Amino acid sequence: MKQPTIRDVAERAGVSKSLVSLVLRGSDRVRAEKRQAVLRAVRELGYRPNAAARSLSEQRTRTVGVLLNDLRNPWFVDLLDGLNSLLHHHGLYMLLADARLNRRTGQDPAGPLTDLGVDGLVVVGTLPGPAALDAVAARVPVVVAGAREAVPPGVDVVAGDDERGARLATEHLIGLGHRNIAHIAGYGEVGALRRRGFESAMAAHGLAGRAVVEPSDMTEEGGHRATVRLLARPGRPTAVFAVNDIACVGVLSAADELGLRVPRDLSVVGYDNTGLARLRHLWLTTVDSAGHEVGRRAARCLLDRLAAPGGAGSVQLTAPALEIRGTTAAPAGE
Repeated sequence: MKQPTIRDVAERAGVSKSLVSLVLRGSDRVRAEKRQAVLRAVRELGYRPNAAARSLSEQRTRTVGVLLNDLRNPWFVDLLDGLNSLLHHHGLYMLLADARLNRRTGQDPAGPLTDLGVDGLVVVGTLPGPAALDAVAARVPVVVAGAREAVPPGVDVVAGDDERGARLATEHLIGLGHRNIAHIAGYGEVGALRRRGFESAMAAHGLAGRAVVEPSDMTEEGGHRATVRLLARPGRPTAVFAVNDIACVGVLSAADELGLRVPRDLSVVGYDNTGLARLRHLWLTTVDSAGHEVGRRAARCLLDRLAAPGGAGSVQLTAPALEIRGTTAAPAGE
């Protein structure tokens, strides 16, 4: 059976072949009724564009490489959803690569994606080394999402305002009456900014001497180990602010093992407002860092770069918001 062609779609829709091409490329220059006619003809005929031929004619693959640093972090799911929704609306498709796996096998993290000829690259999460992007940024537009490390010139950065979000979390605990507050910290520039927000809020209330920081690897197990160390010391904290929701789950499990009830004996705050935080049996107080919006803004930056290459890079920060749920309360005796 003969496969339908773009000419067949144009004849069925009553439009020109060039207008069909515009619709299939996701152009905004087509009136709604014409767009619907073309899409209806595509569905009725079962037409599928020849991606290889289109790539050759346009000198574009209409693919975007997404280099994800940590597949285990559920916050990145929200970010990727926001990123993909806008890219897909404009006829672009994501190719996902695991940067952590590529590094373990000795590969250039972005190499497999650039070898496939992606039109642009979005790096999601803390970078293995900003210098690794220099060569890539010289070839294709690059946007960094959800990280705050230094980047090469011409690379856009979209992330949450981590320092401000950490201050919100800490101010909440201080407002409830907590004075002995610990922070389970993370790594990279995001971890440093969240720690800085915690320490600055504590200092602003004259509590710098009571601010305790315990390092972690930002995993559930890391949060568990850090909490065990904190709670084993004299003068244990009455509240813990964890660097992310995953580490916060480790805090909850450690508290339970030690016979502490949350929030009566220990208040706990996470960060990122992931799906974990919204599970009813956890119901975490956490900072919403607008992952979906970070993803959409990153997509917008990349689309703008593809339309008009060059120019200085920008830094866009989304505003955090505190989500108060069931893991925080006034300290016992207040």
